[in-house]
Amino acid sequence: METSSGTPRRKSGGNGQVLDGSNIMELVGNEEVFSNFVDHKFQELDRDRDGKLSVNELEPAVADIGAALGLPAQGTNPDSDHIYSEVLNEFTHGKQEKVSKTEFKDVLSDILLGMAAGLKRDPIVILRMDGEDLLEFVNGPSYEAEMVAIFSQIESPNGSLRDHIIEALEKLTVDQGIPPTSDSWVFNNIVEPVLQSQAGPDWDKPVSQGTFLEEFKKVALAVAEHLKEQPVIVAHSENTFDGTSIKRLLSNKFELDKILNSALENLPKDRNGKISKEFLRVALDVVSPSAGLPPLGAIEEMDKVIGEVFKMINADDGKQVKEDEFKKLLTEILGSVMLQLEGNPISVSSNSVVHEPLGSSSSLLQPDSSETA
Repeated sequence: METSSGTPRRKSGGNGQVLDGSNIMELVGNEEVFSNFVDHKFQELDRDRDGKLSVNELEPAVADIGAALGLPAQGTNPDSDHIYSEVLNEFTHGKQEKVSKTEFKDVLSDILLGMAAGLKRDPIVILRMDGEDLLEFVNGPSYEAEMVAIFSQIESPNGSLRDHIIEALEKLTVDQGIPPTSDSWVFNNIVEPVLQSQAGPDWDKPVSQGTFLEEFKKVALAVAEHLKEQPVIVAHSENTFDGTSIKRLLSNKFELDKILNSALENLPKDRNGKISKEFLRVALDVVSPSAGLPPLGAIEEMDKVIGEVFKMINADDGKQVKEDEFKKLLTEILGSVMLQLEGNPISVSSNSVVHEPLGSSSSLLQPDSSETA
């Protein structure tokens, strides 16, 4: 994950497709279209034609929902397998029984609306990186200044030219037209062939700034040529945490009380009904989605801000407090985090390479062609 202060250059025109959940909202919001969609999908899954879906018949739907959420394939990761299991439980209510079309429709609607809300909050831009933006960067007025800055940041100043070029490529982002070179497919199919074709006799020796600028430009132009022949699809998301969502939550007392009560519901209490302050972090994690905050541990810069706030109000002293005091402390934490973010917003971006053609990752979410004809 990289911090980012701006929006990617996508000046080359219509190669940025924004996934903001609006198409999902449109699908679920149109009763007639959604009913037809469900009818078709239900019929497709109901292989024994008994008018109900068994657990086995539901599994392809669950796999497709996982693919649409960007989860690894089932059976490859214990964390994502837990999510697959939870989705299946949503359909079956935790029992090994068959699911009617009405139940299938209700649960699918809830899951899709949840996905749409997530995409509305954190839209994903699908970028087709074909070398045009990289050429624009290399031939643009800011190229030399940016590359001089990157040269000064190289962590192995005595490394070879090859080392410098690899590290510089890692520091460039979609802003400059480079797909993430940390992705093994990008490195093996785009970067490595270019490095091999451009390598010279002095590539394993220490390098001056002038040589670096000259040689890196050759490499960047060759990478742009490779991307022209073999474009890379990148899913790019950006998010800025500036305290706005916290402010909105704190200004709505009814909503805030409801969310705080929900956060306290499952926390352990002693015989006097008191709660240990050590559970403030747990409660904050429950409140975070409503406050527009990421989960604890997801973003290092946010964890630092929250850590400073906890120190400031002695939230980690482990004392037992009454429920009202606990809720007051949680509200105080939210208010302090809001003030910190208003003064210093945190922007983060993430980029991941899409290895499957768009639209094929989830057949569940693709309406049948006969429906849209």
